[in-house]
Amino acid sequence: MHLLLALISIIAVWYRGDYRNWGKYYSTMQFIAIGNLTYNFLCANHWLWRLSPDAIKWFNHTLLEMSYTFITFPATALMFLSRYPEGQGKWRIFRHYAFWVGLYVVTEILLLLKGSILYKYGWSLLWSAAFDCIMFPFLRLHDKKPLITILISVPFTIYLLWLFGIPVHIPIENR
Repeated sequence: MHLLLALISIIAVWYRGDYRNWGKYYSTMQFIAIGNLTYNFLCANHWLWRLSPDAIKWFNHTLLEMSYTFITFPATALMFLSRYPEGQGKWRIFRHYAFWVGLYVVTEILLLLKGSILYKYGWSLLWSAAFDCIMFPFLRLHDKKPLITILISVPFTIYLLWLFGIPVHIPIENR
């Protein structure tokens, strides 16, 4: 299913024509990729969720995360921002957010039912849904005000590290 999601993301970006906007939204596509890389780096030994291979067993957790980091998540950011209903009223904007959050939640439910995602240390589908409700506004904010988004993201990340008891060890080299 993981590879299918990456393939669907590529096809959707191409079919909808959103690929034409990649230059405009490239920095936000990088922002979401860097966010996922940061999670994988900080939580390598204390992961809150972990992807497990479904169809192709040699496609391990690392390769799965790379497909999400460099294909699925940037494609999602591109599609979300390319069709953002700028100036079309609060109801349309709310529906846009609800669609994308709902899509992510339904996808994760399917992954959970297939056993393709595992949770630990208190993370759950509910936490993922709450995170999605924050992530999509952050993508929009990053598109408009990248520096502010980064400045907000740092304490938010530190808070989540603290909340879930993720040990962060800074190696100090002895000389």
